[in-house]
Amino acid sequence: MPEIMNVSNPVPGYDNAAGSRSIPNAANDPSIQNVPNPARVNRPDSKAAQQQDAGSQSRPAPLRYDSNFQAFLQRMQNSETSVVEMTRFLREGLQYVVSSGLKAGTAADLSPFLEMLHMSEGQFLQFLSDQVASGNRFYGPIFDLLRNTYFSSDSPGMHGDILQFLKQYSDWSSTGHIEDNLLRALNRATMSMPKSWGGKVVEFSSALQNGIAAGDRAGNLKLLQGQILPYLSDYVSRSHDMGRVRSALTMLMLDVARYENGSEEGVVQAFHQLLSHASLREKLGDLSDEALLNLLRNSAYEKASRNNTFADHLAASADRAFRGSTGAESQDVFHSLVSSLLVNESVYMTVNHYLIPLVWNGRMMFSELWVDPDAEQDGHQPHEDDRNRTLRFLFKADIQSLGLFDIVLTCRGTSVDLNVRCPERVAPFSDVIQNSLSGILTDNGLDVGSVQVEKMNQPLTVSEIFPKIFNGRDSINVKA
Repeated sequence: MPEIMNVSNPVPGYDNAAGSRSIPNAANDPSIQNVPNPARVNRPDSKAAQQQDAGSQSRPAPLRYDSNFQAFLQRMQNSETSVVEMTRFLREGLQYVVSSGLKAGTAADLSPFLEMLHMSEGQFLQFLSDQVASGNRFYGPIFDLLRNTYFSSDSPGMHGDILQFLKQYSDWSSTGHIEDNLLRALNRATMSMPKSWGGKVVEFSSALQNGIAAGDRAGNLKLLQGQILPYLSDYVSRSHDMGRVRSALTMLMLDVARYENGSEEGVVQAFHQLLSHASLREKLGDLSDEALLNLLRNSAYEKASRNNTFADHLAASADRAFRGSTGAESQDVFHSLVSSLLVNESVYMTVNHYLIPLVWNGRMMFSELWVDPDAEQDGHQPHEDDRNRTLRFLFKADIQSLGLFDIVLTCRGTSVDLNVRCPERVAPFSDVIQNSLSGILTDNGLDVGSVQVEKMNQPLTVSEIFPKIFNGRDSINVKA
């Protein structure tokens, strides 16, 4: 009787023993090369591997999705500093103001931004001070007290109460930003929904905008939680829209949670919880609720944020460029510039970052400054004595008609080490620059350590000067 599960007449050499052995699958053998055919997608072969290896030298590595921290490191390594992009913007911006063919309002938007570059010594000092103050939300006597108490105490309950207060203060001080996000999410949802559903969202958005203008946080929360979120959720469940509307709904829920968490009543209640600890109650004293809110409203961060018009003008110029009002070239420049700024302002960036654009002695200059106040600190305990603290600065400056400078300054108490890398055209004057820098340090009462001025072979990277960023010593690796 023939065997129906096998060949009736077996071929010599392919008996049952040979048939039981695994035969290699030649269909997926990469050594067999495909016939080139642009009309179809072929399986991978040895040519594909060679193409991938060749492309990896010119293209950046694919973005990591297993770790946000690794993705941040990739973006920081692949992105250029803002110096080159901002310099292009400033030079092109000057042409935008005087050139023709632009849409109405472009010159008016760029002119105030460019006028800010012309600063006196006093204006420059105030500009830099405002940036430093606005770059740290938790700055001031009360936050210094909470920071020192947090590190000196071993009580998990006290740690949790301090962090809860800081979280609610952060959401409270970000109220304006959160409200803008709420309206922006509703607008994105409206543009992606059919008119039959989107008309109701437009009404919700108008009512929410009126409530924000009136300062009615409780009414806005009632509208968001009672009507807007259920309406959008019902639309997603009925239409199975898993695209932009669902993404907008997800972000809306996050901002609603922050909006609810950032009420004044919540901040005051979290502060009262801090006073339940005897050590904090002794240091804070009898601070009333109104005095606390006034202290937070008039902090150095809040004042600097209100006076930081540079950031507002830069954001307005970027917004106008992204909307296509200044041409494709300007849009590409701002895309690179904003990407670099977002990397440097990431939650994983453990050093302070500042922008310094100005016109000095008739020369246009744009620079970036990175500062690590605890460059050689191994633990998380802050130094009680600032004289024992090691500060490291990375200063990048692109000066008109001179080129790019990299300056690394390390300060240990009153001793200062200075390393300057200059363009090739400036290198012949390195001795003169070195003597001048040594004299400036001496005139300001600082001890001159090592001062070096040399030609720049290649620009320094931020992770090269601050290796603890790359090591993740002061950051949290959040995996999705």
